[in-house]
Amino acid sequence: MTTDDEFDYDVTVVGGGPAGLTSALYATRLGLDTLVVNRGGGRAAMMRDTHNVIGVTEETSGNEFLQTAQEQVQSYGGEYRRGFVEDIEALDGGNVDGNGDDDGDEDAVGFRVDTADEELTTRRVVLATGFSDGRPDPPLPQTGMGLHYCLHCDAYMFVDESVYVMGTDDSAAYVAMIMLNFTDEVDVLLRGAEPEWSDDTAELLENHPVDVIHEEIAGMNKDDDGWLESFEFEDGTVREYKGGFPMYGSDYNAELADALGLDREDSGEVAVDDHGRTSVEGVYAVGDLTPGHNQIPVAMGEGAKCGIAIHMDMRAFPRSADEIAELGPVDGSEVPAISPELMATAVAHEGHAGGPREDAVDVASDEAAADD
Repeated sequence: MTTDDEFDYDVTVVGGGPAGLTSALYATRLGLDTLVVNRGGGRAAMMRDTHNVIGVTEETSGNEFLQTAQEQVQSYGGEYRRGFVEDIEALDGGNVDGNGDDDGDEDAVGFRVDTADEELTTRRVVLATGFSDGRPDPPLPQTGMGLHYCLHCDAYMFVDESVYVMGTDDSAAYVAMIMLNFTDEVDVLLRGAEPEWSDDTAELLENHPVDVIHEEIAGMNKDDDGWLESFEFEDGTVREYKGGFPMYGSDYNAELADALGLDREDSGEVAVDDHGRTSVEGVYAVGDLTPGHNQIPVAMGEGAKCGIAIHMDMRAFPRSADEIAELGPVDGSEVPAISPELMATAVAHEGHAGGPREDAVDVASDEAAADD
C-alpha cells in the first residue's frame, strides 16, 4: 500500500473531524498513502447547521459536511474506516527520525497502531481526537435547539433574544458579558451552586446588566418544534430563553497523546508548532486537541498546514547532497515517488490534468506486478 513495503500506510490519521479529514486530504493528494480511523461522533457531527464556513450554507448539517469530506478523501485514494484506535506505539521504542543519520539517537522506524479489529504499521501519525465538552445535568434542551457550545459560531443566532449562560467560574461570567454585544437579556444560571469566579470578575459582572440566577432548574418548556422556550426554577419562577451556553470546561481526548509521551500545555492541549508537529518526531496533532480557536475553518487550516508539513518531512525528492553522496544520483527508475495505487487513482480522477484515463488501473496493476 505504500512507497515503502515495510509499512501498511505512510500516514494514519486518528479522528475524522474537519482537522483530521483535511490533513488526510492534503497528505493523500501530495502522494502519501493515508488512512483515517474515526470512531464517530465529535463536536462537528453534532451540528444541526454549519456556521462560519465560507462556501458552506446554513442548511448543511455537521454530518452532511463530514460525509462530503470523507467522500473527497476517498475519491483521491485515501482510505477511511470507522473504528477505535486503542493504542499507538513507536516501533523499536524510540522516536521517529527516519533520516538514517548517525545522530546517536535510537531511531524508530514508524508506529504500530492497534485498533479493535486489527494491528497496522504506519510511518507517521496525526492525532485529531479533539475534546469533549463538559455537559451539565438535565433538564436540558436538545443540542442545537437551545443548548449551544460555541459562542463564536452561535451568538449570531441570538441577536435580540433572551440568553442564558450556565456555569460558576470566570469563563461563564465572561461569556455572559460578551453576549451583551448581541442582546440585552442575559442571565448566568448557577443552578444551586456557589459562584467560583474571582473578585475581579465579580466586580466586572456587577457593572454589567447581567442577572445571576442562583436557584436550580426544576423543569423546562419547549415549543412545538423542540426549541427551548423557558426554564422553571425551584423557587417557582419561570424565565424565558431562546438558547444559551453551558460553560463547564472540556476534557481533552488525549489518551493516545499521553501514551506516546507528547508534551501538553498547562491548560491541557497537546503542544505543537505552527504546522502540527508535536514533541515526538513523526507524530502530529491538529484541531481541538491543540491550542487555538475551536472553529471549523481554523481546524481546516491546521489540517492543511499539517498535511503540507508531512509531505515536506517525508518526500523523497529533492535528494539532499548527503543522500546523493550515500545513495548516488536519482535514477529514472526511482521516479515518480508515488505508490501504484495512488497513481492509478490520480490519473483516473476527473481532476487530472490529462483527463481521466481508462487504462489507469491496468497500468498501475502492471507496475505493481513488475515491482513484485
